[in-house]
Amino acid sequence: MHIGTTLSQFIIEETRLYPGASGDFAGLLNDLTISCKFIGAQVYRGALVGALGSAGTDNVQGEVQKKLDIISNEAILKSMDWTGHLAGMASEEMDDPYAIPQNVPRGKYLLLFDPLDGSSNTDVGISVGTIFSVLKAPVAGRDAELADFLQPGVEQVCAGYALYGSSNMLVYSTGYGVNGFTLDPSIGEYILTHSQMRIPEDTSEYAINMSNRRHWQKPVQRYIDELNQGTDGPRQRNFNMRWVGSMVADVHRILCRGGIFLYPFDQRDPKKPGKLRLLYEANPMSYLVEQAGGAASTGTTRILDIAPQGLHARVPVILGAKNEVERVVAYHRDSF
Repeated sequence: MHIGTTLSQFIIEETRLYPGASGDFAGLLNDLTISCKFIGAQVYRGALVGALGSAGTDNVQGEVQKKLDIISNEAILKSMDWTGHLAGMASEEMDDPYAIPQNVPRGKYLLLFDPLDGSSNTDVGISVGTIFSVLKAPVAGRDAELADFLQPGVEQVCAGYALYGSSNMLVYSTGYGVNGFTLDPSIGEYILTHSQMRIPEDTSEYAINMSNRRHWQKPVQRYIDELNQGTDGPRQRNFNMRWVGSMVADVHRILCRGGIFLYPFDQRDPKKPGKLRLLYEANPMSYLVEQAGGAASTGTTRILDIAPQGLHARVPVILGAKNEVERVVAYHRDSF
């Protein structure tokens, strides 16, 4: 019986593109998929097992943690810390990097992740997901130091996400395009369903939280106002707004059918350069978008070129259809 290309088969075949590959990276990805299957199951069964609602604690960002945040974070740590593939891990939910247990060999990779992006939506059944980024450890075989994680996004060797929505999907790239896999629960395997995903250069859809309009800088206000004017405005065509409030869901839609996503600089607190975390959200999603033919910028700087200033650094994010992102960047440039 032909069941299609499984994720395990795809990873092995992709590994063959790298002569002399040890198999460590393939093992890392396969181990990571186990935690994604587990987290997806917990999300789907949340109300049945008492996993919904607040955990009564805050994370390092000062955000209220959901029970599923803690469950998801622990699932990834315990799926990955024993494997020998990693020199260290860092999570959006933890103040400091996670140390690999003493009795485990240190590997040559670093794993950074947002265990459950959009977790505030779990109580109302909206799509959420896990976002991950893989870097090479500067020195393999020893414990990772904080500085080791502070690499620009262009240094990523892999980035991806798992989406827990109408189906459980895993989407990732190692620099050879973006491919999506759908979990077949009858056999417990991810199957290739979205091969070489591409983002059209032009679009008629945008995703942004309109309630923050009064806090945006003029270039973003100008851009969104033009879109909202539709056929009566300078763009002379209508645009549709789509906003889920879960980055992984909004970006997945763009990878599947195009669009532009904006979470721009917010002037309410000038000390905060942005809302989204560079290492756990902006970098991996920008990597995927660029691999799919799109673009990703803060409005003034290519996101993947940014040197992180801290483990939980934040940045504005504008990504998706190349021509639309370039237009927003041009509006920022015109404003100086």
